[in-house]
Amino acid sequence: MISGRIIIVDDDPVTISIFDRILTREGHRVESFAEAGKAAVAALEAPPDLVITDLKMPGESGLSLLERVRSRVPDLPVIVVTGHSSIESAVEAMKKGAYDYIQKPVDPDDLAFVVRRVLEAVELRDENRVLRAELAQAPPAPRLLGEHAEMKRLFDRIDKAARVMSHVLITGETGTGKELVAKEIHRLSGRRGPFVPVHCGALAETLLENELFGHEKGAFTGAGETRAGLVEAAQGGTLFLDEVACVSAALQIKLLRLLQERTFRRVGGTREIRADVRFLAATNRDLGALAAKGEFREDLYHRLNVVVIGIPPLRDRRSDIPFLADHFLMRARASTGKQVNEIPPEVLAVLSAYVWLGNVRELENVIEGVVALMDGDSIALADLPARLTEPAVGGNHGGGLRPLKEMERAHIQRVLAACHGDRGKAAAILGIDKSTLWRKLKEYEEAVGGAKE
Repeated sequence: MISGRIIIVDDDPVTISIFDRILTREGHRVESFAEAGKAAVAALEAPPDLVITDLKMPGESGLSLLERVRSRVPDLPVIVVTGHSSIESAVEAMKKGAYDYIQKPVDPDDLAFVVRRVLEAVELRDENRVLRAELAQAPPAPRLLGEHAEMKRLFDRIDKAARVMSHVLITGETGTGKELVAKEIHRLSGRRGPFVPVHCGALAETLLENELFGHEKGAFTGAGETRAGLVEAAQGGTLFLDEVACVSAALQIKLLRLLQERTFRRVGGTREIRADVRFLAATNRDLGALAAKGEFREDLYHRLNVVVIGIPPLRDRRSDIPFLADHFLMRARASTGKQVNEIPPEVLAVLSAYVWLGNVRELENVIEGVVALMDGDSIALADLPARLTEPAVGGNHGGGLRPLKEMERAHIQRVLAACHGDRGKAAAILGIDKSTLWRKLKEYEEAVGGAKE
């Protein structure tokens, strides 16, 4: 409950006593005055959260008080109190900036409700101002960048997908920008609700179900109150299911029902809730292959696989690497305050030749890390991480060319060794999340075990 400092102005001591008792009970701090002049001085010296004033009083009127305080403190909300015979005065007060009016005799519940509503509106207004100020000072949000023909085709598909309400499945390797694609579809769709991302691989099954659908009071131990989930939070907007391949079989059934019927129930609830939500999903795995092996529901796969947008890996658009590197350098300059020259040709050559298994995210992390640790004003080859400049380890295939999977495995093992086995740090350097790194390491272990058998 919001509480505030409230100034009450009325020449009737009984009215002041009643208002004081009601508002104090609601948790507000009350200051009362019998004269508008004294109330105006107090309000201007230390503006309260709200002023409640009678309109008709001996000496200075409530209307005059309204004009005085509003001329000096334009945002100060004022509620006027009026009798049945002076509604015209209340209307005039509203025209002069009064937030609301209350009729005498005043009902205690009505007074408490109106005050609560005004203070909540003021709090929301102040929060929006702070948010707008923060957004004005914040660096630009990350966005999709690229001039390669593959990226131009991607931008065209995003534009077309945004115009329809069909489900969209976004595919691509880790670090290619699947969430950025989802955000762009939402932005271009014109949907007024929020964009709500859900990282399905980061939560256990029961936690993910609760996050998505919310719960009713008493649904489980500790559920002391009803809580809306992320599906409800996305009403009128877009729900983005990232790493959808990680969803458990049991939860896949509930997701399928949500996509088919556009209704759901909170955990522990019986009431059907309608979902006005656009669904986007993303994966770095082959959902079709998983469905064929029975590791992902085939009916859910077909529900998601309506509009498919594939994001090219960075190695398939190497001509974008210098452009992206310069962009990330500008962002790193802004965040560190360092004056760094343009990236020299020999460094760009190394960046362009490297196999970016973590794709754009890994490139961004490398540029940010280099700028953070460098001492001079120009990036040198010695500033780059060793993995970019050292020759690849392991056996050769076809005159030094090796399969991508083998290069990925060798690179991950090299980064893990450099981090002394710290998977969190290795995942950050690779530009992938810890669950993806854990899955890849598990695949390598299974491959070794299979070879031994």
